[in-house]
Amino acid sequence: PSFCYAGDDRVTFRFPPKGGVQLIFHRGAKVKSTRGFEFEDASGLIEWAAADRGVVAFATPADMAKKTAAVVRLAKAWMKATQ
Repeated sequence: PSFCYAGDDRVTFRFPPKGGVQLIFHRGAKVKSTRGFEFEDASGLIEWAAADRGVVAFATPADMAKKTAAVVRLAKAWMKATQ
């Protein structure tokens, strides 16, 4: 499942075959120019797959619970940065 903002997917859940959960932070299904795009992850949770595509991984439900507050802040900041 994905969460949309302004008509584009912004955050997508991924369920890897080996377990866990990943949240993919992106700017839509189509590749966009990264010129002028910046996002600072103060939490350090995002592993960057590209300049505008990052992954936050959760190994267990307890890991997810521990990271929830930081991920909510990240998601809000991501939505604002990708308007």
